[in-house]
Amino acid sequence: MIVLGDKRFIEASFSDEAEIERVVFENAEFIFGPDSILLPKSLIRSADGAGTVPDGYAIDFASRRWFIVEAELASHSVWGHIAPQVSKQIVAAAQPASREHLIEAVIDIVRGDNALLARIDELGVAEIDIARVLREVLESPPIVGIPIDHVSNDLKEWAQTLRTEVKLWIVRKLADFDDPNVVLYEIPEEYRPVFDTSEGAEDSRGNAYYDVSIPDLVEAGYLAAGQLLSMTYGPRGSDRTTYSSSVAEDGSMLADGRSFSAPSYAALYFIQKAGSSRSTVNGWTSWRTEDNRTLFDLRTAYLEERAEG
Repeated sequence: MIVLGDKRFIEASFSDEAEIERVVFENAEFIFGPDSILLPKSLIRSADGAGTVPDGYAIDFASRRWFIVEAELASHSVWGHIAPQVSKQIVAAAQPASREHLIEAVIDIVRGDNALLARIDELGVAEIDIARVLREVLESPPIVGIPIDHVSNDLKEWAQTLRTEVKLWIVRKLADFDDPNVVLYEIPEEYRPVFDTSEGAEDSRGNAYYDVSIPDLVEAGYLAAGQLLSMTYGPRGSDRTTYSSSVAEDGSMLADGRSFSAPSYAALYFIQKAGSSRSTVNGWTSWRTEDNRTLFDLRTAYLEERAEG
């Protein structure tokens, strides 16, 4: 339950699959990453011509990965609905014609969106190289990305049987107890899946990659309270500016007189202050220490140390 003043928001059921699909598309960057593009439904075919239509495809330019997206409701059978549907999508997505179709769709979207072009340019991908980069990305196997309202044991066990990587995200609906027409949606924090079969998602002790926090890095000695971090940013065509933050004793980040609970929120504050219209940014790759290591680098080193220990 979430309490806002005198209102109480309790968990509610999605009216249908179209509702959760809409929430996923409207908030795709918070699920698949701040440098991702989500393509809408599009027919693809297997080698024998069997057609299938995933809910979408996400291309993450930062990590150079791509997703087959299937927003689902837990009320749908894993064995009678989700598993056969996704299996067909994996086979169809492997076809060269399907991948060329996706490349053309992404290029059409990017060329008509200056803000998106600017984001891709910030990642070091020039407009003339977008098609080449997309072909490199789509040569790798896709990740099956399933935003869903509840993750069952059957869904987890099925996901672990696939050779394809699977990430599951929880998307929740909450309605005002007194007026069920007033609705809130809860989406993942910092792109964090609730279940991930990717290699390296957990270390040998079962510590989830996404569970590592700034306080963990402070406790392990990778960061120290009061330590300064910096990030450099400038909108496309503008001068780049260096911004600073410091690590608070409780592990939050202090920046420009404000406290932020996560590095991505601190980074987002500064890029929006610089004039960006972006609503997400990966603070783990944005903030750097004085010896030029990113928070992502420190998190990786922390997990490797624990795995060896």
